[in-house]
Amino acid sequence: MSKAIKVHAHGGPEALSYEDDEPGRPGPGQVLVRHTAIGLNFLDTYYRSGLYPAPNGLPLVPGGEAAGKVVEVGEGVDWLKSGDRIAYTTPLGAYCEERLIPADKLVKVPDGISDEQAAAMMLKGMTAEYLLRRTFRVKPGDTVLYHAAAGGVGLIFGQWARHLGATVIGTAGSPDKIELAKAHGFDHVINYREQDFVAEVKHITSGKLCDVVYDSVGKDTFPGSLDCLRPLGMFVLFGQSSGPIPPFNMQILAQKGSLYATRPTLFVYIAKRADLEASAAALFDVVSSGTVKIRINQRYALKDAAKAHADLENRKTTGTTILIP
Repeated sequence: MSKAIKVHAHGGPEALSYEDDEPGRPGPGQVLVRHTAIGLNFLDTYYRSGLYPAPNGLPLVPGGEAAGKVVEVGEGVDWLKSGDRIAYTTPLGAYCEERLIPADKLVKVPDGISDEQAAAMMLKGMTAEYLLRRTFRVKPGDTVLYHAAAGGVGLIFGQWARHLGATVIGTAGSPDKIELAKAHGFDHVINYREQDFVAEVKHITSGKLCDVVYDSVGKDTFPGSLDCLRPLGMFVLFGQSSGPIPPFNMQILAQKGSLYATRPTLFVYIAKRADLEASAAALFDVVSSGTVKIRINQRYALKDAAKAHADLENRKTTGTTILIP
């Protein structure tokens, strides 16, 4: 019998229940996958708490990225076979030992990338990819600000942005996290607990400010993020770990320099199969080449997912965390 983490009622980490779950046999277009590693993301806590509605309601199996091996393929799946190494970042349901999943959501993991690396980087790495290469196409000479620089996406983002030739500014909340971010591509890291990040950005850039701000924090960094942008700059809000930003008058964008603002999500950017394959290929390329290094800083057993969520929400983790079935 396979095991899974389920949420029957929204709440804190205690809402995560470790229980039996039988995935069944694959139908047409489906694959039965056995996980070897599962990624942990702040997004998982949003679905658990109810901040984001679960697409299929409750009970919910959280988790949006994992890696493993194909156990069985359903009718019409001719490009995968039993034993193939795969990874994915959607749909929800990764917190389990085995699951059924549409084959078109999977990508093959190339040689040279481990299952743990793949599980740790699919959602985070493809998030960094679309932020840097599509939402705002970062180029040499750009100056970018990224909040929560020592997080899982941040450590990938910093290395990739440096590779693209940008000046990379980050924020973090402790000396250890600051040093971690600096070791992963960030040129400057501001301690947001002790410093005014807007004033520091103005100082670092000699008043020229940033071309783009990437913000996954939300309420605590708004509207300061807007004050870090030069005229015609772009505000990219792609998360809300501190809570949603309050409603605001769009006129503020005009007042602060005819700014652009967008609220992208990875799942729109990879909804088409061709975009999924291209994003994964770009990620695999920078990791295989050594341009971006994936370091796993925490590992928890799947049954201890509640502890992992508590540590994540209490900012006790850095970088990438995985669950081991």
